[in-house]
Amino acid sequence: MATRQNGPFIVTGASGQLGRLVVDQLLQAGAGPIIAVTRNPEKLADLRNKGVDVRKGDFKDPASLGPAFAGGKRILIISTDDLERGKRLPAHSNAVAAAKAAGVGHIVYTSFVGPVPESPIGFAYDHQETEKLIAGTGLDYTILRNNFYTDLLLMNGPQSIAMGKHFAAAADGKTGYVTRADCARAAAAALTQESGKKTLTITGPEALSQADVAAILSEIAGKTIPYVPLPPADLVRAMVQKGLSEFLARVFVSFDEAMAQGYMNIVTDDLKTLTGRPGQSVRDFLTAHKAALLAPPRG
Repeated sequence: MATRQNGPFIVTGASGQLGRLVVDQLLQAGAGPIIAVTRNPEKLADLRNKGVDVRKGDFKDPASLGPAFAGGKRILIISTDDLERGKRLPAHSNAVAAAKAAGVGHIVYTSFVGPVPESPIGFAYDHQETEKLIAGTGLDYTILRNNFYTDLLLMNGPQSIAMGKHFAAAADGKTGYVTRADCARAAAAALTQESGKKTLTITGPEALSQADVAAILSEIAGKTIPYVPLPPADLVRAMVQKGLSEFLARVFVSFDEAMAQGYMNIVTDDLKTLTGRPGQSVRDFLTAHKAALLAPPRG
């Protein structure tokens, strides 16, 4: 049985989708005190009524982080959403340095699978270097290398069903999809239980190919939806023609390329070991969101 760690627990990015889920997990577990750090405190006004200390802090504004992290014992640093290479790392560096200066004893960081420069995903390098920065502090830490969110299948799933074809540039590559909610469970558990220095890989219970995803979409839609593999350049071109910027199109397609090259074909028991429960399967998640998948696609 893991030893319950003492707070205060700091959750950065607390108004984001993952951060808010982590705060909710901590509240449900009765863990505290909780310090919720966000660039937009007004979005978390309701949490103050639940006893959460809501503070303003911005990774890009180092001066704001000292007061935001003051008094915290354990911190969850949620990686920022800057997609351009070179923008995340300076912000992460500010957060790591501020955590150490504030006297925090343990850092939990949300990284990503395959954080190596060779990955087609541009920001994989930023995760690798952030992990090094954290290790270099000498503090205890838990690195959570989260696999690709199952939730993101809700972005193109409705379009695949509407078109009757599931397009991707992932070839036959497989992915250990994990839900955002399961990643939140892992982060809350690491924040309140883990000690020492660990690197964990958080995945769902199985690795699926895009053909497997297409088969599940077919079941949900009640019609056959074949997987149509495309060359990366062709998929980028198609996305741009649909109105997406070339930069974002290349970012999205880089995930497919990483899948094709095996960077996401990882399944571990780390989530179950950490939380006592395995992750939700892709089939169960998509079935639970059937209404969203069958709704007319946007755009």
